[in-house]
Amino acid sequence: MNRRFFINLFQVASLIMLLVAVAMLSAITTMHFAIHGAEVQVPSLKGMTVSDARSQAAGMGLNLNVDNRYYSGEVAAGHILTQSPAPGTVVRREWHVRVAESLGPQKVDVPDTVGDDQRIAAFQLRRSGLDVGVTAKLPDSAVAEGTVISQDPPAHAQGIERPSVNLLVAVPEDENADGYVMPDLTGLPIVAAQAELARVGIKTGIPTFVDIPVPPVGAGNAPPVPLVAPGSIVAQAPLGGARVDQTMEIQLTVAK
Repeated sequence: MNRRFFINLFQVASLIMLLVAVAMLSAITTMHFAIHGAEVQVPSLKGMTVSDARSQAAGMGLNLNVDNRYYSGEVAAGHILTQSPAPGTVVRREWHVRVAESLGPQKVDVPDTVGDDQRIAAFQLRRSGLDVGVTAKLPDSAVAEGTVISQDPPAHAQGIERPSVNLLVAVPEDENADGYVMPDLTGLPIVAAQAELARVGIKTGIPTFVDIPVPPVGAGNAPPVPLVAPGSIVAQAPLGGARVDQTMEIQLTVAK
């Protein structure tokens, strides 16, 4: 009797263990499908219209956000230039896919706002279909407070990337600047550029001097290429239009 009792007990224990194993396997399988069923691969959206891309993303349970807009000569206006995450990336449903929309080729003329009051300059830019980008302050007693003393890109610039213009605005000498729009220094003598940057407390690193080849003389009706004056700036970092402050060091490349 004791032997039969232990055999029955063993059979019951084995059955319980089998049921536990089946339950665990079922739970793991359910969890696997729950996790992976909520994942999708990000589709390739580049070149699609924003409306078509939004519809495709929504059909896959994804959200589409247009973060930036750029001019482009290759991608038609209203179509997507870039996306993040990249196509094929596995993400959870409800993930936000961020894209940049093409504005097509640049067709607007950048107005000249230098010398205008900041509010008038902003109105001119918006009337031209442009946005006001970074607005930085520079103490300057030579002009009225709120006057635009520099802009980037400059007036009538071609081949610009963003539909926005950064402004540098004059403030009283006793007001602290909160940053500056980096001017385009190319072509200026190194000494003059260093002095202008030092005047507002911006440091420059040790200049890099490079040899500049002499351009060939123009043939026929082709205009001659102007010579680069020795001691003039041929490159800079950061580029013009970037926001800079006194904690940064500007790198300048100068013609020998």
